[in-house]
Amino acid sequence: MSIEKEYTNGEVTIVWKPKSCIHSTICVGGLPDVFRPNEKPWINIDAASTEALVEQVKKCPSGALGYYMNAKGKKEASPNAAVRAQVTKNGPLLVHGDITVENEVGESTTKNNVTAFCRCGASANKPYCDGTHAKVRFEG
Repeated sequence: MSIEKEYTNGEVTIVWKPKSCIHSTICVGGLPDVFRPNEKPWINIDAASTEALVEQVKKCPSGALGYYMNAKGKKEASPNAAVRAQVTKNGPLLVHGDITVENEVGESTTKNNVTAFCRCGASANKPYCDGTHAKVRFEG
């Protein structure tokens, strides 16, 4: 079972899945007063507006950060959401949208928001990116 941590301001809840995090630091760069990796708790949800939090969480390339509006509760992924793929310089292939990933033995996993796929071949969490591309100095 994967660990999930939740942080709420009463209006929105940010969900963090540490095992999915590839440490891209996009969250830290976008809202450094909220996402503080050297502090505990590392997410200070009261340091930004709900709108700013939601917009930043949507930029998470690994899907390690997610959110739900408290008034609506946790919702299932929308199967009809548009999907788009983005190749990042020297990094993963980002797939934006709700997708189903099927492994070699036919088991499926539903991924929501953004999913980062390994392009360097060195990830220990294939087919997903785990940030190893930075260590191996992947270029592509």
